[in-house]
Amino acid sequence: MTEQEKTLFTKNLLAWYQKEKRDLPWRKTTDAYAIWISEIMLQQTRVEAVLPYYERFLKAFPTLKDLAKAKEDLILKLWEGLGYYSRARNLQKCAQQLIKEGKTTLPKSEKELLQLPGIGEYTAAAIASIAHQEKTPAIDGNVLRVMTRVLKDDSDITKQATKRKYKKMLADMMGEDPASFTQALMEVGALVCLPNGLPLCDSCPLQKLCASYQDHTMLDYPVKPLKKERKIEKKTVFLVICSNCILLHKRPSTGLLASLYEYPNQEGHLSREEAFAFWQKQGYQIKSIQALPSAKHIFSHLEWHMIGYMLEVERTREGLWVKKEGLFKNYSIPSAFQTYSNILKKK
Repeated sequence: MTEQEKTLFTKNLLAWYQKEKRDLPWRKTTDAYAIWISEIMLQQTRVEAVLPYYERFLKAFPTLKDLAKAKEDLILKLWEGLGYYSRARNLQKCAQQLIKEGKTTLPKSEKELLQLPGIGEYTAAAIASIAHQEKTPAIDGNVLRVMTRVLKDDSDITKQATKRKYKKMLADMMGEDPASFTQALMEVGALVCLPNGLPLCDSCPLQKLCASYQDHTMLDYPVKPLKKERKIEKKTVFLVICSNCILLHKRPSTGLLASLYEYPNQEGHLSREEAFAFWQKQGYQIKSIQALPSAKHIFSHLEWHMIGYMLEVERTREGLWVKKEGLFKNYSIPSAFQTYSNILKKK
């Protein structure tokens, strides 16, 4: 790309952004804390889904100190439905580290931000450029898709070398308003240069500069290796009810869905007879057992294929028994179990 083309790229991009940018709450602030919360929430999550969570989360934890001292269960409850719960735990871990160091806000530079838990290269650059006008491009999938299409670049976008190349190139193009440049490039990727299906080239401010548009090869870019097939895990989920109480289980503090609450479950698909015997062996007097609908939940690296049973038992034994009216108000149950949560809500 020539210097003249780079200048035109930036000029057209920023002019388009001023006209077409979405009215989003995190664009009305330069507070690094609020921008950080939005960036973490927006990771692998649609803007429309994030909006209500963002407002609610900042209302509950308006400052770094509030987040640092909050109970983890409350943080996870407010995060419920957003998925990737490690993001929420890392938010608090980061806040606690900063408060321990005597700080009341996030550091300003990308270099310092990268030292914090849960803040990677993209997030550090986004915070530094948007909150503090540092000339450091935030390179994510949206940006790589736009740039590889504009330049007809068949480099593997999963390679660090490709990301470094675009970080260096775009740093020279950010001009005097890095915050707008960062958000404008992401906005083009989100609204115009779409990841699935045909991009909306007639609405694109970069159309005249786009090499792949000229020969209609837009869908050939970006180039990345094929994903590995997801691992499939079979599970049997149990809704165990005694009077007005539901049996819950807290997941381990590390690993998938760490520290969240779940309905008891077992590996594999148990028959009705096997399920009855499993609970009877643990000393429960079973009044009834009813088969529930099957369900599937897809994580980034695996799929849960679930069947379920609802059991009514005579009396409670040791365990976390929760009254139905407080179940969804006070406990964070992952959306992986949504099918079974919905059954309880209707009961």
